[in-house]
Amino acid sequence: MDISSVQKLCIHLISSAVQRCRLSEGLCRLSVVLKSSPPIIRVSISDTGTGSCLEEFQDLKCNREGIGTEKWDGLLSIKTTSISDNKIYHYHLNLRGSVSARRLTRLPSIPKNDAKFSGTEVCLSIFETIDALLKDIKHYFQKMLILKIPSVAAELVIERGDASGLRCENVFLPNECSPLNFSSSNVERLKSGLEEYVLKHRNSLNNKCDSCFCSREKLKISSGVASSMESHRSPGLIVEAVIAISELSESLCFRSSGNKTEVLHFKDFSPGSVSIASLNALTSIDWRSYGLTLVSAVDQVDHALIEWESLPPYLHIDMVIHCYHKQYPGKYKYQPDRHLIKKGVKLALDDLKEKHTGLLLSAHAVKICSYAPDLASSIAGIILSSNDLKFRSKCSTLLELSQSQAIGKQTVEDRIKEKIISVIETNDRKPEKIKEAAPFLFVDDRPQDLDPADLYLEEHAGGDNVFSFPD
Repeated sequence: MDISSVQKLCIHLISSAVQRCRLSEGLCRLSVVLKSSPPIIRVSISDTGTGSCLEEFQDLKCNREGIGTEKWDGLLSIKTTSISDNKIYHYHLNLRGSVSARRLTRLPSIPKNDAKFSGTEVCLSIFETIDALLKDIKHYFQKMLILKIPSVAAELVIERGDASGLRCENVFLPNECSPLNFSSSNVERLKSGLEEYVLKHRNSLNNKCDSCFCSREKLKISSGVASSMESHRSPGLIVEAVIAISELSESLCFRSSGNKTEVLHFKDFSPGSVSIASLNALTSIDWRSYGLTLVSAVDQVDHALIEWESLPPYLHIDMVIHCYHKQYPGKYKYQPDRHLIKKGVKLALDDLKEKHTGLLLSAHAVKICSYAPDLASSIAGIILSSNDLKFRSKCSTLLELSQSQAIGKQTVEDRIKEKIISVIETNDRKPEKIKEAAPFLFVDDRPQDLDPADLYLEEHAGGDNVFSFPD
């Protein structure tokens, strides 16, 4: 998404307000008001979080080329107070001032009359169309909902100063499909947030789309968390990765995204740009071990765009990566760690494979599964061609087939094939380092004093055997 410098400034100010709300121990309200009085728009960003420190605004740099004087005069009006203050402090900050000491102007403060509250309001007036601002700010809020930050209610209000005095209001209060407890962890919130983001078609709907997701079985979601040790390089850094796989059939609102996946990035509980470390991590994963073939991973500023080779048209993958410090974000300056990002994504992929049988099978496992029908046919032929009734009876028992009626060859083949594929899928879910290569097709570790017929049956018809295939 192409965002102008004016929009970037507004989103930065909103993001700072979100961080102040996160630091507060109580319920907070974040309000963004766009008041249109053509050709000027007055932007007000207020929050009831902790009071702000002036340094966060004085560190802002006004790009003279990015935001011309015809768009904005560089002036910020700031009102702020902390819970322990007895006044509301008021400042004007001119970001276009060349001398830092002259940029800040202190205005008369407002007494609180012993009231106990905290908050900040930042205002600026710009020459811009309200639609241009609204699009990017709404997009920002739609992504912020994924984080499900607790105790913060956000609203976006549009006031149009036309003759009719029309007031249009958009309120961003979570209409949650799966409400969470306040004690839920950050990764649980991120997982629930991505789930609702997908169910509501990127939060463009107020409720989940019943047409595409008539059953929750159509959406599979998992997460992975990687953290660093307390080190000088990246002290206390945490990476959370959440992956959602949707199995969608054609519907009225379904729009195929082709073989592409958007990877949303968050840093310190705010939408962030794509880092080089993240791109390197995504391209270094062995995707073939998950049945996927990566074509490219491209930086799209506010997200990475992954292109896959031959992804089934009904399958769609969504991914979120969030990097933050376990203490207050921003306290430590750090760079995202490629190894942690890779580890987090792989843990999420492994969790999906573990929880959902047959999902994300490796290319090697898929190849072996293709031999299962022929192998099942051969074993079924051995069983059905035998004249030993005891042998055939035990085979039926091991295959969990009814012995009270005639069983066709196709039924026997299908049951054997199911067992073979089940063992392949189970083995494929194991980490590569603990897999054991076996020289034989069937390996049995039970006592060898069994009756030869019983041993033959159990080796060929299932039980607790481990089927393994040579490379």
